[in-house]
Amino acid sequence: MISTTSKYALRILVALANAPVDEYVLGRALAAATDVPANYLAKLLVTLGNAGLVEAVRGRNGGYRLARGPGSIRLLDVVELFEGVGTDPSCFLGIHDVCSDETPCSAHHLFRDVRARYVAFLETTSIADAARMEATHPLSSSPS
Repeated sequence: MISTTSKYALRILVALANAPVDEYVLGRALAAATDVPANYLAKLLVTLGNAGLVEAVRGRNGGYRLARGPGSIRLLDVVELFEGVGTDPSCFLGIHDVCSDETPCSAHHLFRDVRARYVAFLETTSIADAARMEATHPLSSSPS
């Protein structure tokens, strides 16, 4: 349901949440731990940094770390950066620019509830929650 870009961004933030507190993670270590291509990782880190989610330090002992506590970063905060999920009433079938109860496609009434639950999940689940799940099922064993 989410793009590869959003999945990669979530992987990055979960890996940083699971890193030792107050330590910076090198970009190459982050790329290896998340299975995100290095050039793609760099672009995502810029976006995440501009959003105030990640901070970077150059030079010796530099790298990346979360700019906020992982419990304060909702999955929606991340996915919205790349997809606008919370505000985008796009049509599931791609028939209408905006799909609504007034101008529904044939799947609107079926998908509306699924979409509402999906958005609720993104709103109520934090990077800390995902990091706890990851501790049980490490990224390195399932990069997809």
